[in-house]
Amino acid sequence: MSTPPVPASNDPSAQWVDEIFDGVRYGLAGRVIAEQHSPFQRVTIIESERYGKGLLLDGCWMTAERQERHYHEALVHPALCGAAQVERVLVIGGGDGGTARECLRHAGVQHLDMVEIDGLVVEWSQQLLPGIGGSAWSDPRFQLTVGDGIAWVREAEAASYDVVIVDGSDPAGPAEGLFNRAFFEHCRRILRPGGVFATQSESPEAFREVHIATVRLLREVFGHADPLYGWVPMYPSGWWSWTFAAVDGPRYRDAQPERAAGVAAGCEIWSPRWQSGAFEAVPAFVERALADGG
Repeated sequence: MSTPPVPASNDPSAQWVDEIFDGVRYGLAGRVIAEQHSPFQRVTIIESERYGKGLLLDGCWMTAERQERHYHEALVHPALCGAAQVERVLVIGGGDGGTARECLRHAGVQHLDMVEIDGLVVEWSQQLLPGIGGSAWSDPRFQLTVGDGIAWVREAEAASYDVVIVDGSDPAGPAEGLFNRAFFEHCRRILRPGGVFATQSESPEAFREVHIATVRLLREVFGHADPLYGWVPMYPSGWWSWTFAAVDGPRYRDAQPERAAGVAAGCEIWSPRWQSGAFEAVPAFVERALADGG
């Protein structure tokens, strides 16, 4: 006896919202609730049954209410638990507010600059995805600039930040300049001694060449860089990476116990134990490629 098919949705207005990448569809059952072309890209807000409200840019998944912790906790806490100091933090991109929210959970942060190029992403995230940014938007330590993060890094004073975090989209369109030597060299220049740089570094499966090239380049620029592997099920392949770099050794690998204790209880994914395993989960093909590439 065959099992009857399960309907995609009990909501008659729902449809499939897909990101199509390299011959594979990554979709959610839901509906588009807002869509508009900004000066930079097509911004779409959807409401899904499985993961809540979500954000797409140019048809690519960026975040969703019940997925965002997989991404934001992994990007933020190895950096802020590893840097020598965390008084001044710079976030490039991050218009949904999730990275800033996780940074500001660290009591030692005194000032956070967030530079997001697309004001519409910020506006709609505040209005339609308010839980992702949460209290960050009203935190007195938070300073938002709607502008070019590449120019900000180029013009910032040397040794002006303890942590620099790049929370950008894929290396195309407005985020294309976030994945090159000149940008990374300026990020190194503006880090204080004992500082940590962090960036999302794509899927080692769906963006294999970009991922390996990013890690190699960060090692050349900073001297020390390592990828951390986790998962964001709504992203292409579901398998994702974040890469951390520092000049004075891989200090990002070991979470300082006092800082970790201050944030771990509020995390859904990240913990010092998870972090340790995620840094060790380097697939064989990446390990070989990095060894061959120097």
